[in-house]
Amino acid sequence: MIKNHKLSRAISDVGFGMFREILTYKCKLYGVKLVLVDRFFPSSKTCSKCGTKKDDLKLSERVYNCTSCNLVIDRDLNASLNINGWR
Repeated sequence: MIKNHKLSRAISDVGFGMFREILTYKCKLYGVKLVLVDRFFPSSKTCSKCGTKKDDLKLSERVYNCTSCNLVIDRDLNASLNINGWR
């Protein structure tokens, strides 16, 4: 988000701790589910269908191909399904 020129100054001034606190407050206010994920959680490297972890996934690979269950899915969609907890 810091690369976004409209948000970078506000986020840098406030800091991520305060940003998280404000985001948590706003989500509670509007009844939105906030999911906090550890920064090392392998959301892109884990198959959302069978749970197999692919250790050699490169950042340039935009499509996730699971060798166990033959799932072919967009990498970002796969990561979002893993974060959502859907299996």
